[in-house]
Amino acid sequence: MAEKKAYPLRINTEVLDAVQRWADDELRSVNAQIEYVLRDALRKAGRLKKPDEDKDA
Repeated sequence: MAEKKAYPLRINTEVLDAVQRWADDELRSVNAQIEYVLRDALRKAGRLKKPDEDKDA
């Protein structure tokens, strides 16, 4: 598992409320939802490697 690093985040209340509702809908914590959204955006922008789908379990 990758090492986690704490990072303080200042965020608009309206945005945080929307992320909270979204996280609730997907049964995630707000922290996990923010990380999910960031990873997805990074992958789509070509700034993060896609998981290797060819690996055998």
